[in-house]
Amino acid sequence: MTDLPAGQDPPFRLSMLVRDRRYRSLTIQAGVFILVMLFAAWLVSNTVENLARMGKTFDFGFLGNRSGYDIPFSLIPYSSDSTHLRAAGVGLLNTLLVSALGCLFATIIGVLVGVLRLSSNWLVSRLMTVYVEVFRNVPLLLWILVIMAVFTEAMPAPRDYRPAADGTASASMILFDSVAPTNRYTSVPALRVDHDPGPVVLGPLSLSAPLLAFLVALAAAWLIHRWVRARAQARQDATGIRPVTWWITLALYLVPLIALSRLFGLHLVTPELRGFNFAGGMNLDNGFVVLLLALSLYTGAFIAEIVRAGIMAVSRGQSEAAAALGLRARPIMALVVLPQALRVIIPPLISQFLNLTKNSSLAIAVGYPDLRATLGGTTLNQTGREMESMLLMMAIYLALSLVISGVMNVYNASVRLKER
Repeated sequence: MTDLPAGQDPPFRLSMLVRDRRYRSLTIQAGVFILVMLFAAWLVSNTVENLARMGKTFDFGFLGNRSGYDIPFSLIPYSSDSTHLRAAGVGLLNTLLVSALGCLFATIIGVLVGVLRLSSNWLVSRLMTVYVEVFRNVPLLLWILVIMAVFTEAMPAPRDYRPAADGTASASMILFDSVAPTNRYTSVPALRVDHDPGPVVLGPLSLSAPLLAFLVALAAAWLIHRWVRARAQARQDATGIRPVTWWITLALYLVPLIALSRLFGLHLVTPELRGFNFAGGMNLDNGFVVLLLALSLYTGAFIAEIVRAGIMAVSRGQSEAAAALGLRARPIMALVVLPQALRVIIPPLISQFLNLTKNSSLAIAVGYPDLRATLGGTTLNQTGREMESMLLMMAIYLALSLVISGVMNVYNASVRLKER
């Protein structure tokens, strides 16, 4: 046997790929990777072969063909002469709309209910407990169907808002006479502009000039606000005194918005009953309203438990110390407890946002034209491109989930505790 000098490794032999722990893990990883690639290659080859037997090819050229069907709810111009690609874009925008609003409303509901569940008022805390247990233990699809049945059967018809001969009507608008729920649609106030210079064309996109101006103003205000906060923090670190900047932030947002509103003649138009229907405002399809309510209430119940757990994870000594300084209950919750609870709340909150976005595909139960109903429904049935439509839809949902996770992870990194 040959003696090796101290500190010198033995020469490499093939048997070391299995017996030596330094190489064994790499061997296992390489073997698993090869098996996965072989399985993927077999799956693709088998799919292409089966498509060829049915006389089909794998391509996405059908997206450029005429769609030939109408979509009742669209955020961008669309007609039956548009392409399947534009129909998929309409469905994607509808999915983004209900998902974004659902995440917003579910977060508001979850935070309020989560805080109220910890209330010292026995009745309030028990009512919130009933809400949480009832909504999170019944499938979302059932809630969608129940709420849709309520809107269809219990809501008044538009004609019921018309005053009778004695001046009274069998139904009345809600929220300061601004919203009219009916069994066919929900009429809400709408923003209108008197001076619209026309659309702004940015390549393939055509955006409203007032909308683009407001977005640019808000983005500029946000960037300047961050710069002002950074300057104030630097001055506080240097002198120990933080300058008052709230009035600067208020002016940054309000002054441009007020100026643009006067420039474009922005005003709010409330719906009015004219003939047999409401006009003047915006008539939202009940499918959208029902889906938004169901997603918000259902996901809000889960977020409430997340918020409650996050608050309970904060040491009670923090609240007692704040109370000893003279703070009341609301400032303690808003300024002391919730900011510390965010590091516990944000990670599971990301999962709830992802679930809400994917659960929006249940819109097909109420006829809301989301991505599942357009690309994965009518387009799929008309073109017969099942594989391409499903893969494209899966890729879009995957991309949405990754974007939501990325944005929330960035926010999570900004609120987590910083070690010195």
